[in-house]
Amino acid sequence: MVVSTDEGRNLPNWVRYGVFWQVYPLGFCGADIRPSGPRTFNGRGLDSMIGWLEYARDLGASGLLLGPVFESVTHGYDTLDHMHIDVRLGGDEAFDRLAEACRNMGLQIILDGVFNHVSRHHPAVQAALDEAAGQSTSDNPWHGLVHAHLDQDGKPQLDVFEGHGDLVDLDHDSPETVDYVTHVMNHWLDRGAAGWRLDAAYAVPTSFWAKVLPQVKAAHPYSWVFGEVIHGDYPQIVADASLDSVTQYELWKSIQHALETDNFFELDWNLKRHNAFLDSFVPQTFIGNHDVTRIASQIGPAKAALALAVLMTVGGVPSIYYGDEQGYVGIKQERFGGDDDVRPKFPLSPAELSKLGEPTYRLHQALIALRRRNPWLLDARTEATELENKRFAYRSVSADGGHSLTVALSVEQAPTFTITDADGAVLYRY
Repeated sequence: MVVSTDEGRNLPNWVRYGVFWQVYPLGFCGADIRPSGPRTFNGRGLDSMIGWLEYARDLGASGLLLGPVFESVTHGYDTLDHMHIDVRLGGDEAFDRLAEACRNMGLQIILDGVFNHVSRHHPAVQAALDEAAGQSTSDNPWHGLVHAHLDQDGKPQLDVFEGHGDLVDLDHDSPETVDYVTHVMNHWLDRGAAGWRLDAAYAVPTSFWAKVLPQVKAAHPYSWVFGEVIHGDYPQIVADASLDSVTQYELWKSIQHALETDNFFELDWNLKRHNAFLDSFVPQTFIGNHDVTRIASQIGPAKAALALAVLMTVGGVPSIYYGDEQGYVGIKQERFGGDDDVRPKFPLSPAELSKLGEPTYRLHQALIALRRRNPWLLDARTEATELENKRFAYRSVSADGGHSLTVALSVEQAPTFTITDADGAVLYRY
């Protein structure tokens, strides 16, 4: 039973029709991720992505979903200064040039907001340590952003993110932190960004976002803000935090695992949950990002094509992780430097890409184009029409029940899929 809702209609048009190309800029530009000395510019900054905008547009993307770009010590998630673009990425002027180029091409920019924690070298951390030691006063401009407490020996201690000693938690109970994050978000929206991905949003109290985001929305009503949430009660988190959306990790995992184990029952079960999420918000969907093993490495290139077909024919606001559209492989490892393989440097221009990636790029083009021709897929619900371990067919139906298409997947022999319209005409066959 398909229930009509107005959820999808509450989104700005740039999101309703959005498919985003996610890029990890420090990797893409070949920046030194772990510099042994001062961080320096190597000649390729954010503005070097301008030469890739036609490539992204021709792929079918409507904007860029950028990884961290602000001044940081190493990988971008250990922020030093939220108000300036990393010198390794060319500084603030490089962002301005990229933003202008995107604006001229009708492409939107979504930034990665790391507001759960900062680098241990951030001035707010030293301000907190000084204050705990009685050496600072409230007139310090960084007062209140980080909290330090004294241990039983009288030594100042800091809260850190998931055991990472170099990542110090911001004090989300502090009104100064609310004001600071609001200011940062509004500043970059004023400067050319259209939305935000909130890194590690799951680690931040929803009450904090509920104070910040209404202020951001008041100043920028057409912005879109989604949080990185891995598990939990997605609809409740969205409601309590005043978020527009969250990352749909459950769907990502079920697509990947169902194809890896030849068990479409798992995907069907998660699509039912996905339907329920769509009753209250439109999730941000993906089959690859900067934190996970490449889909082609996880399940092979043929099954990765099926994963893409699912991504492009179910509800959500999808993103494509740079390189996946070329069939890149890469394995995420739990070790120092274990992200490097999935955060690669890209060539200077699309002309330098290997021809081996062209078939995968063309597949992405075709399926993204199919989605763009059927914008009702944004908040479509799915219903299974055939379900076996190695065969699965589902109908995606618009929220008003007026449009539909059917996707038939099989891994019985070679992985295949067929997409047909409501009249049975074949829209795409793989």
